[in-house]
Amino acid sequence: MSVPELNKKISNQLDLFFEFMKFEKGLSDNSIASYRNDLNRYAGYVETHGIIGLNEISRPEVRSYFKSLFDLGLKQSSIARNFSAVKNLHRFLVFRKISEIDPTTNLDRPKPSKRLPVVLNRAEIERLIKAPDTNEKLGIRDRAIIETLYATGMRVSELVNLKKRDLIKSENVLRVFGKGSKERIVPIGDIALQWIARYDSTVRNDLMRHKTNTGDFLFLNFRGGKISRISVWRFLQKYARDASIKKKIHPHTLRHTFATHLLEGGADIRAVQEMLGHSDIGTTQVYLHLDRNYLKAVLDRFHPRGRHAQ
Repeated sequence: MSVPELNKKISNQLDLFFEFMKFEKGLSDNSIASYRNDLNRYAGYVETHGIIGLNEISRPEVRSYFKSLFDLGLKQSSIARNFSAVKNLHRFLVFRKISEIDPTTNLDRPKPSKRLPVVLNRAEIERLIKAPDTNEKLGIRDRAIIETLYATGMRVSELVNLKKRDLIKSENVLRVFGKGSKERIVPIGDIALQWIARYDSTVRNDLMRHKTNTGDFLFLNFRGGKISRISVWRFLQKYARDASIKKKIHPHTLRHTFATHLLEGGADIRAVQEMLGHSDIGTTQVYLHLDRNYLKAVLDRFHPRGRHAQ
């Protein structure tokens, strides 16, 4: 954010503040320089919005300024420092009777807006699933892992700790131990089960030869031990590049994609909450914001004034 040359009135008001902070508050030259940098930017921003004196600033301008800092991508520590500087400035202006009101009174420290999670669309998830070379043994394992993550929405920490006995094939479910060792039963589709069966019958036993004690973990690394979360993250990154997916991919992306695609298909949010293992439905509701078409469909179907209302 470039700082335009400040008008004389604003510049003089800032100088009074810096003198106060140096001679009456005893701040060091370095601290004053930091204040000057932050407040010159602040003053420059409000001046470009038609403010000709710091005493004219109102709460909307203050809020707008801090939103602009978030948009610039400043770190939380930098924004917190700016917030402190702006509050001290306006307290000084009121103290010196330059301003009648302090627009920062009872103003909470600004928080970053919640970023919506990255989700793959249908075409992208299909490309990612098919990226592993299933002519190779580890490719079969990786395909089985990706299918399982997308089919169940489980966390990668839950997946790497799966035991063979946690797979109940006859009922198409997995027994999963989530945060706080809470157990839940998660359904799993036939396609994912088929890839797990193929991996189990053609790859897992071969991997077990490298290590006698596997702890009965379902998914193994090439040394025969439990596969790690970082290993899953690394091969997902590789397959995303192979599949020409530009989005930043990590294991949780498949969890987000699982939930979003379920809601797109009309699933009840409480069923999705249970499958994800969320204790609070508010955590699950973020996926509703990702699918505006789903929300519109709910409105159209159930609201008395929706498009399909009688």
